[in-house]
Amino acid sequence: MSCGKPIAHLWEEFNKRVNEGEEVKKVLDDLGLERFCCRTVFISHVDLIDEVAKFKKS
Repeated sequence: MSCGKPIAHLWEEFNKRVNEGEEVKKVLDDLGLERFCCRTVFISHVDLIDEVAKFKKS
């Protein structure tokens, strides 16, 4: 569910600003994410890297 627009480079700024208490809608608008598909990717993302990193590849 994506239009293919590159958005990964915006994740850290989005995450930082939202964690500091800014409104999600305002941050998405400021970052220029206007399309539904781009906004959905950011809003629905669950950061699991710390959980996955616990398991060693065999």
